[in-house]
Amino acid sequence: MIRLQQEDFDVGQELEKLTQGNAKIGGVAIFVGVVRQPAAVGPSAAIPLEYYPSMTGEKPRETAADVGQVAITLEHYPCMTEKKLEEIDAEAHRRWPLETSLIVHRYGRLKAGDRIVLVATTSAHREAAFESCRFLIDWLKTKAPFWKREETAAGARWVDADAKDDAAMARWIERKP
Repeated sequence: MIRLQQEDFDVGQELEKLTQGNAKIGGVAIFVGVVRQPAAVGPSAAIPLEYYPSMTGEKPRETAADVGQVAITLEHYPCMTEKKLEEIDAEAHRRWPLETSLIVHRYGRLKAGDRIVLVATTSAHREAAFESCRFLIDWLKTKAPFWKREETAAGARWVDADAKDDAAMARWIERKP
């Protein structure tokens, strides 16, 4: 089951609906993503920039923590995003023997502490539940077509893809069944 919504979700109610009446389920794995408040907040916070031009040749970009994130806004094109989430979910079901799965992704303006995503997978055994849940969240971070804009004390800006997320997804491509 896949849902895109602006409203918050209740993890307990979602898990109850996901597992209700299915005696084949032996394990449930969940991931709840929450909008994080950066360590350094406010325009007077120190900006810990490090620069190693001889190593990278690039100027390091500021992070949300550097400029004090106030909120994020997620935008998407509904039909395109739903289709892509269905493809990602189908890939998880192809790779592991899952009983059920759930992806609830929020969009719109979210503040620090707001729940942003819920991924849950169920299987007869815990290993499939754990791995498929991690797979889904790793792929959502890189493959799901969301556009993220951060509001900071320094203004708003669109967020680029993160190399760390690309590396997490690449591990799954190498482990292709």
